[in-house]
This record gives sequence, C-alpha cells and structure tokens, in this order.
Amino acid sequence: MGVRRVVPNIHADDLSATRDFYVDALGFQVVMDLGWIVTVSAPDDPQRQISIMSEDATAPTHPDISVEVDDVDAAHEEALRRGREIVHPLTDEPWGVRRFFCRDPSGTVVNILSHR
Repeated sequence: MGVRRVVPNIHADDLSATRDFYVDALGFQVVMDLGWIVTVSAPDDPQRQISIMSEDATAPTHPDISVEVDDVDAAHEEALRRGREIVHPLTDEPWGVRRFFCRDPSGTVVNILSHR
C-alpha cells in the first residue's frame, strides 16, 4: 500500500481565527471548507496541507493526523489483522472519502483514508 499524503489535524475552538492565522501569517490558501473542517495548503504545492477542525462531523473523536493511502480497504484489513484499535469504522463519507480511524501505540488517532 502506498502513502499519498500526510496531513496534521489541528483541533481549534475558533476555526476562523485559526484559519486566518495560517492564511495571513504563513501564506496558506484555503482549499476546502466544510464548516467544521478547513484545509489550507501552500500555494506552490497543494500537497503541503494542514487541516483545522472544530469537531469531526461523523466520528466520535478528533483525529490527530490524516494519512491518505492508495487502498484504504487494504489498510483497514491490515489494521484488523494486526489487532489495531479501530476508533471509527470503515465508512464512505458524503464529502468523497472512504476512511477509518485507528489508534497508534502512543495513543495518536490516525485517520486513514482514500478519495473515492
């Protein structure tokens, strides 16, 4: 399985102020805004991203990091095979991703996803 992208997810009580910090202070541009999550990227390289979220719209917890893979079903099977703690089940989300969350050994919640 190949990793396509890794994005840190920042929890923010004030989504707008945090978004504005990355846009105004660091020159990021908004590439996605779903109201509860905003993703900003470097203008010259859209793969350099940060997501800022107030909550997760469909999951019980805030993921600390998102890892986009080329085959989320294979990643899910491997996580189950290895006995990883699944925090959010494999789900097709309305915004166009298929994802699940698992917890790494340090307790970090990882959102593993593929775009449909």
